[in-house]
Amino acid sequence: MSTRSQPVPDSPFAPLGVLEEQVVLAVLRTRGEAYGMQARREIEKATGRELSIGAVYATLDRLESKGLLASSRVDDDGSSRRVFEVTPEGARALADTHAMRERLWRGVSVRQLLALARASA
Repeated sequence: MSTRSQPVPDSPFAPLGVLEEQVVLAVLRTRGEAYGMQARREIEKATGRELSIGAVYATLDRLESKGLLASSRVDDDGSSRRVFEVTPEGARALADTHAMRERLWRGVSVRQLLALARASA
């Protein structure tokens, strides 16, 4: 069995953008606690990138409108939170995006990139 990633034929999904990919991954990583602020914290922790909560919610809403995430309201100590989960379509879009990125990186040496960066510094 080959471990090489293949393009998914006739996938209905365009590749996810960088922030969309990070938000979907954050939803997966939070395992059932995927509300906006938790997704933001997860992205910031993993990437060191600071995000506005507005950007996170706008992305969550966009992904939900595309059918890649679903949300529901849960009561938490008297307050209501909207929590998100990845849909099967979202999982497929994330897998397609990952495969595309692997194909793009194939043949590119990170070591050579870093050497080039050091040489120009």
